Amino acid sequence: MNDIHVLIGGSQGSGIDTSSLILASALSRSGYGVLSNREYYSNIVGRHSYIHMRVSALEIPRSLSYPVDIFAALDAESVFFHFDDISSRGYLIYDTGVSKTRIRMISSMEPESRSRIESKLRTIGAGDSVESLVNVLESKFNITTIGLSYSSILDVISEKYGLAKAEAQRFKNSIVVGAIAGLIGLNYESLSYAIDRRFGKRPKIAAINKALIAGVADEIKENYGEPLKLEKSKLNLEEVLLVSGNDIIGMGKIVGGLRYQSYYPITPATDESVLHETYEALKVDGESIGSIIVFQTEDEIAAVNSAIGAALTGVRASTSTSGPGFSLMVEGLGWAGKNEVPVVITYYQRGGPSTGLPTRGSQSDLLFTLFASHGEFPRVVLSSGDHLEAFYDAIQAFNIAEKYQVPVIHLIDKFLANMTATIPLPEWSKIRIDRGNTILKTDNTVWRRFDKNSIISPRPVLGSGAITWYTGDEHNELGHITEDPINRLEMYEKRWKKLQLIDADIPEEERAIYYGDGDEDFLVVGWGSVKGTILDSLRELEKEGYRGAFLQIKMFQPLPSRLISKILSSFSPERVIDVENNIGGQAARVIAMNTGYTIRKYILKWTGRPIYLMELIDGIKRILSEREDRVVLSYGK
Repeated sequence: MNDIHVLIGGSQGSGIDTSSLILASALSRSGYGVLSNREYYSNIVGRHSYIHMRVSALEIPRSLSYPVDIFAALDAESVFFHFDDISSRGYLIYDTGVSKTRIRMISSMEPESRSRIESKLRTIGAGDSVESLVNVLESKFNITTIGLSYSSILDVISEKYGLAKAEAQRFKNSIVVGAIAGLIGLNYESLSYAIDRRFGKRPKIAAINKALIAGVADEIKENYGEPLKLEKSKLNLEEVLLVSGNDIIGMGKIVGGLRYQSYYPITPATDESVLHETYEALKVDGESIGSIIVFQTEDEIAAVNSAIGAALTGVRASTSTSGPGFSLMVEGLGWAGKNEVPVVITYYQRGGPSTGLPTRGSQSDLLFTLFASHGEFPRVVLSSGDHLEAFYDAIQAFNIAEKYQVPVIHLIDKFLANMTATIPLPEWSKIRIDRGNTILKTDNTVWRRFDKNSIISPRPVLGSGAITWYTGDEHNELGHITEDPINRLEMYEKRWKKLQLIDADIPEEERAIYYGDGDEDFLVVGWGSVKGTILDSLRELEKEGYRGAFLQIKMFQPLPSRLISKILSSFSPERVIDVENNIGGQAARVIAMNTGYTIRKYILKWTGRPIYLMELIDGIKRILSEREDRVVLSYGK
């Protein structure tokens, strides 16, 4: 096989993250492309979570789809949740120890989910136990069910390595790694490499995992062969990164010169700052080149204000947060805008409003970032569509912030943040650093920090020797408070003209990217992590005779209005489709506000789960058939 979809389900805290990372690392080591998404409830231990992974021997995957070829369940709840996600002739790996478990015995399952699943069980003629469901899957759907006694396998490990039974339970997740590895023919050298990467500092743990995984894989091969054996990879990548969205943005910031990162813990932003804490001391070829200060503050108000303070001293400073945290940062954002402070806010969107869906994804905060804070001031809002873009954009955010002396909001969605992907190494020739008119050392004199003779005034930093003033009120060129109406007019306009300057300086083709060759008959508009799913859907639809193009919006402030208007006007209004993870089509609204063009067709999803390939293909077909103007997607557990 050249392409395989895998699902691993279990309770929160059962180790499925570790399982997926070992598999992804081993597969990447073997030369395959991997894309893996993590879905989890907003609690620490106990609730249902799962990993959805796609592996390809032909390409680096850009999207996920259902049904899956392999589903490995660590508990009974997972079997009930995902039995209908398995393809016909697919494989279910489950624990025979939970065969007698009935759905009503699972106290952690939400009543809404239980009711919906019970209805599905009745529809297919299954009883309410795992055993009954497994029998129906085998007899009616040609699914191969592989029942393993997890407890018996762990008893062997316990006896062999002198582990207490409770301690041996920690290795349950490795059973499914071995079973999956056996079905797809994953080689032991790559698995060993992945295990050492994960447990290298704990040799006994590594040895137990290697023995257990190899033993289960051998048993699977002996009983079932290698029915889903992956073909040799045709990807020609000598070196790759296996990274999450959080990690690649953190890396981009470091390469871009980050020296101060503040944060208050919040899902899904925290992982980025955790990476920065790991690399606080920076070295190149063994020589120290400085360090990063990573400051966990008492709240998000302190986080943004401390980052602003750090930026005023001349270091590249940023903070990372999600919706509730950004709500608290809004007053600080306005202060930075009025005082022309180059601070970067990495904004990871999750489901709102309020606490909403704390661990689920969304694209519903776009309008918030554009209009947050009272008054008017320039800010740049840019978004990334995949991991590699996010790396370059993290660097670009600093460049824009310092060159134009504005706050920059780097808008990411939770789907991209929590997806782990195989990506090629960034091209270092594409990386540049632009610090703008930043003055690190000067005479001990009073400066007109906000000189009205230029849109971008020289920026002597605190500690440079220059004497400057900053205030929350309107100010004159020196920074002193004034309410003079003419000064207000001139200072307000000076700041606002930065948007015109940015719009003129940064090519529109970098801010809105068109994927097409000019003879397509319909256009899909999107932004953020929907990029890969849209591109894959257009490729699949082309096989059926549909010819579509994609317009990716990368910068929303300032919006590349002229280019967008030109592209939109070249298509029939009935053939332009907006695809977003929100209920209101927020990007389409922004386009309408800036261009006057009203998009009429929508494919939207706001369940907190990603847009999957198969449902987007279906949605586009429904739109193009002129049956519907608005398709709402809902697939996902």
